[in-house]
Amino acid sequence: MAKANTNIDYNTPVITIRGLKKSFEDNHVLRGVDLDLYKGENLVVLGRSGTGKSVLIKIIIGLLKADEGEVTVLGKNMAEISGIELRDLRTRVGFSFQNSALYDSMTVRKNLEFPLVHNQKGLKRQQIDEAVNEVLDAVGLLQTINQMPSELSGGQRKRIGIARTLILKPDIVLYDEPTAGLDPITSIEINELINEVQQRYHTSSVIITHDLTCAKTTGDRIVMLLDGRFERQGTFEEVFDTNDERVKPFYDYNFIK
Repeated sequence: MAKANTNIDYNTPVITIRGLKKSFEDNHVLRGVDLDLYKGENLVVLGRSGTGKSVLIKIIIGLLKADEGEVTVLGKNMAEISGIELRDLRTRVGFSFQNSALYDSMTVRKNLEFPLVHNQKGLKRQQIDEAVNEVLDAVGLLQTINQMPSELSGGQRKRIGIARTLILKPDIVLYDEPTAGLDPITSIEINELINEVQQRYHTSSVIITHDLTCAKTTGDRIVMLLDGRFERQGTFEEVFDTNDERVKPFYDYNFIK
């Protein structure tokens, strides 16, 4: 069974995308994407490698510009947003990178402190310590606070990356391939953590993945990116209840090996 969440506010979209197109020379990656993310929702974007999933979230966070279409994030039109507004928006939209993006020269504590003191001036030492301890507790890794990233496992680095995303208490979290490169047991733990974050912090999330177990476990709704468009969406069962030859091999690859 796919997950069930009754805390989604379907009257309040936090991301709205209409007619989004993005090309890189002759490579037409996104060919007219429409999407809504609702308050409190975990939305999974499924697709094969190279289909434009990561391009989509880079446009949402303002790292790439759309060629055509409209993208609105927390009420801000990304085509019209000023530099100051974009910096403020990025404190409200957390980006959990595929490689965790930790600073190798900093301890876990310093990695977590960095975005906090950079974005919130004038914090007292006690406030910083409390914030660091809270997010480390949320990801179950208080004991790693003085360790270096090189001393952590791949799963622990993923968790610390998520903790660093959470420390600014974002309204939206964007997860880029959160289970990539992890063993099956650690992947299950990360999937459970994504759901715990949703419940504890009341976040709305876009989860980019090609891992169907991740999609089924974390997604309140799933959209499948095929040939540059969202061709199928709904629950996990609804998305894969099809004879579409573009969809069936994707399912077979994940579950029949």
